[in-house]
Amino acid sequence: MNTPKHIAIIMDGNGRWARAKGLPRAAGHRAGITALREVVEHGLRRGINVLTVYAFSSENWQRPGSEVELLIELFITALNDEIDELFNNNVKLSFIGDVSVFPEQLQSSIQHAEQKTTANNGLNLVVAANYGGRWEIVSACRKLLASLPSGEGGDDCISEETLGQHLNLSGYPDPDLFIRTGGEIRLSNFLLWQLAYTEMYFTEVYWPDFNSDEFDKALEWYIGRQRRFGRTSEQITRSKSA
Repeated sequence: MNTPKHIAIIMDGNGRWARAKGLPRAAGHRAGITALREVVEHGLRRGINVLTVYAFSSENWQRPGSEVELLIELFITALNDEIDELFNNNVKLSFIGDVSVFPEQLQSSIQHAEQKTTANNGLNLVVAANYGGRWEIVSACRKLLASLPSGEGGDDCISEETLGQHLNLSGYPDPDLFIRTGGEIRLSNFLLWQLAYTEMYFTEVYWPDFNSDEFDKALEWYIGRQRRFGRTSEQITRSKSA
């Protein structure tokens, strides 16, 4: 079966889900954590290797201060509540983005979670926090230039391969499938480099309602796709029959 090995998700629609039910936005964010737990568990059952989720974008700081504080509090609580279960399920947890700007308590929880699960070799859960795709590319360029010996540079030193080595997801394969819930059809500055050839699945379903059945719908849609990477359908058919 053509199961994606790496899935990237924008978990959108928590606030609108809460509003539709006459609930405060906080209820939507809490329900979103429950949905993520179910998706991780189902990803384990379906044999997904890497799951990268957009938890907090660099643009989210523009939200009302009270909501940002709530998100950070929920972040800390979720990490502390879920880490043992993730560890027991052989999930490796890691973070991408500039987490240095978060409060010390959250940074400590992040460091503890990464250290506790570092030896796990089941599903890799990558959480993008204070992350932006443009920031990542600029940061990778700076790291690449800083790594070059003094006085060296030019076309031979800067390539897709060398730049890719300095990206946040270096060492992971590019996502096979991208999922965005909540009805929006855009990337919102998420993994701009890595999603170049990724199959993109958009659904109207709000994230708190994105359960294992909805996850399976996305996976079935992906299985029906033909990934050509610039080649023709005939070339793909011939390579499979060779």
